[in-house]
Amino acid sequence: MSKPIQIKRVTGADLDDHIGELARLRIQVFRDYPYLYDGDLDYEARYLRTYSQARGSVIVLALDVDRVVGAATAVPLREETEAVQAPFIEQGYDPADVFYLGESVLLPEYRGQGIGVRFFEEREAHGRAFGPLRWFAFCAVERPAEDQRRPPDYRPLDRFWGNRGYRRHPALSTRFSWKEIGESEASPKPMVFWLKAA
Repeated sequence: MSKPIQIKRVTGADLDDHIGELARLRIQVFRDYPYLYDGDLDYEARYLRTYSQARGSVIVLALDVDRVVGAATAVPLREETEAVQAPFIEQGYDPADVFYLGESVLLPEYRGQGIGVRFFEEREAHGRAFGPLRWFAFCAVERPAEDQRRPPDYRPLDRFWGNRGYRRHPALSTRFSWKEIGESEASPKPMVFWLKAA
């Protein structure tokens, strides 16, 4: 009988032990639609190290014995980059009131077991313990409905996010750049934020 998946919060320097494995996992999962990310290990390692340095950040790991099969990041919005903070400031939100859920990645064979729900629960619990909040937020890439690269079996996560209490806020949007499969260099992609009252 297989052991259940362990869910573990990691903060600060403890994250450094997992950076290589997390970088590879992110590249593998985000290569699929809708992100189509043509990843770079060095960039990923630098990005992940920001979570070991940012005050109040957390990464929630899903472990199959000692193998990382999924991860979800979060950080107080005031610790995030200007590109992430700017849409909130422009719309009158105080970054100190927002806990930002960066992303969740999970290998396909582990989906449908409640791990994604736990990722949200653990990050929200961490945010509430860290300090008073008004909002939880994350953002997702927006692809056109007629995108020819969309697989026939692709299911958007909108319903899953809605069931967690999050609502799409089109006025809160930004653009993040990454190199997509088939691109010679990074280009900006439209991102829209989803919010939930804390």
